[in-house]
Amino acid sequence: MTPIAAPARGQAQALLDFIDASPSPWHAVAAITAALQAQGFQPLAECDSWTLQTGGRYYVARDDSTLAAFVVGMDELSQNGYLLAGAHTDSPGLRLKPQAAHAADPLLRLGVEVYGGPILATFADRDLSLAGRLCLADGSARRIRFEQPLLRLPNLAIHMNGKVNDEGLKFNKQTELPLLLGLLDSGLPPQQRFLQLLAERLACEPNDIRSWELHVYDTQPGAIWGADGEFIADSQLDNLASCHAILAALLGSCSRDAAATRIGLFFDHEEIGSASAKGAAGSFAAGVLERIALALNVGREGYLRALAHSFCVSADMAHAYHPNFPNAYEPNHQVKINQGPVIKINANQRYATDGVAEARFAGLCAEAGVPCQRYAHRSDLGCGSTIGPITASALGVRTVDVGNPMWAMHSVRESAGVLDHGYMIRVLEHFFG
Repeated sequence: MTPIAAPARGQAQALLDFIDASPSPWHAVAAITAALQAQGFQPLAECDSWTLQTGGRYYVARDDSTLAAFVVGMDELSQNGYLLAGAHTDSPGLRLKPQAAHAADPLLRLGVEVYGGPILATFADRDLSLAGRLCLADGSARRIRFEQPLLRLPNLAIHMNGKVNDEGLKFNKQTELPLLLGLLDSGLPPQQRFLQLLAERLACEPNDIRSWELHVYDTQPGAIWGADGEFIADSQLDNLASCHAILAALLGSCSRDAAATRIGLFFDHEEIGSASAKGAAGSFAAGVLERIALALNVGREGYLRALAHSFCVSADMAHAYHPNFPNAYEPNHQVKINQGPVIKINANQRYATDGVAEARFAGLCAEAGVPCQRYAHRSDLGCGSTIGPITASALGVRTVDVGNPMWAMHSVRESAGVLDHGYMIRVLEHFFG
């Protein structure tokens, strides 16, 4: 095989670095914000009045885990519309319960809830830790991350689970998923010991902590692997890989003038249905788009005309063909790793792609010199969905659902292709440009 070229490896390593810096949606948005600020994007607040300039670069966040970044177009908004690309900042996994710490003599355990649809077996015997945010008594919210391995979900030995290789590894979500944290401290109740651990990490008092949103994450860094370094492995490729591609494309194109207003949308809560104040089914996207129109003095009618001229790329990862499990795939739609972005199509609109949107994205790929694939799910299996149908129905904007092919979606350790990430950045940058 031909070794992967340095630029593609560099883009893949940049993705892995982004993921490793983003163990929670709040950390992901912080990483996105830092990259935007470095390129001159100015912050806006939803509670303030907005004054926008043609060609100006701006971003606005909601609750620090959903964000929109945009570059104001050079020509009349009502005649050129918006170029939108959206992805999600959350990934399936385990989240701590409010009263998490409890005794299991002689051990201290943390109770968790399942968030979204993770492959639970992949969390066993991994070096796990915690990240997210704490809300304090002074009204502030602060990100927190333990870099060192803090937690573990040890497997039951095969001597006590002799059928595990025949029936698969399964955990009861209530009784068998609590994570081991350490030995009991006889001087402190379990919850107080855990609060003390959090307080030490934030240099505050345990009584200052009012609440938390803490995620379990895998501390193993991302890696480039394969005989010729052609693959990547990391947690949260679904869907931080798409977030990073959109961010890189927006930053790569923002120095060039464009008639349309270019927007990157990064939503939390996709993995649990998007029906929240900061999910794609909430008011955030429509509010940002309309406020841009109002700040540019095109009025309500001009805003609606702009939507009619707009196009949206919903970017989420796609199921790559796995040769060990050929019967899991639709025979005529086996998309392959490192063979380009995938257009996702479903007759029941689980993906938002229609024929016009499909043709447009395929044309963008051809113009950018990027290979393109098409995916359809097996008709006898339930099909997943994305933010695509949600944003399309909420905004009335034609939308295409795309994504890069990957293996082990929703595992704590997913894999994808080095070349595909560069391909997606290239076509999205062409779309924005």
